[in-house]
Amino acid sequence: MMRVHSAMRSLAVLAIFTSPLVLSACATQEPAAADIERSTVAADLFQSRLQTALKSALQNGGPTAAVNVCAEVAPAIAAEVSAETGVELRRISLRPRNPGANTQGELRQRLTSLGEAPVDAAGKPSMINWVEGKGTDATHNSMRAIIMKDEPCAMCHGTAVAADVRAAIAELYPDDAATGYRAGEMRGAILAKIILSRPRMH
Repeated sequence: MMRVHSAMRSLAVLAIFTSPLVLSACATQEPAAADIERSTVAADLFQSRLQTALKSALQNGGPTAAVNVCAEVAPAIAAEVSAETGVELRRISLRPRNPGANTQGELRQRLTSLGEAPVDAAGKPSMINWVEGKGTDATHNSMRAIIMKDEPCAMCHGTAVAADVRAAIAELYPDDAATGYRAGEMRGAILAKIILSRPRMH
């Protein structure tokens, strides 16, 4: 008799976890190709404008001026691109310069995994995409690696940062952890988020 009751309880539990309702709740939404493309375009636009601003700063004021661009101009460019595209953008890092770029929990785990293979088979920065939530709460997330380059990145993020640049960094970011990178390493990522319930911008 005990075995019969045990078997019936097992069947009841199995029925609960294989019901369409539970399976639907556990299912994850696949990222849409159109949203991946939107995230890519927004990230490209941000990097292009930031690189233009950095190039101008380096030509007119040297590396210390470039530090100010990253501190003051980069957030404004991200906000500008977000307003134009409807894609929320920010830079994140495992070793941040700006405290706002720090990551925790699942986001940090994803960034760590991205750093294990920061470049894809074609030699381009790796990107991962995922969807969080469901219905009106769903968001498309895209994380694309930022790869360290010798020039101009090494001036502010490399292994031999000049004393005046270190001083400028320390003034703006006392807890800076974003130096010591070598070319080819991932020093962070661009995180793009699309709230799927919002209408697309044109």
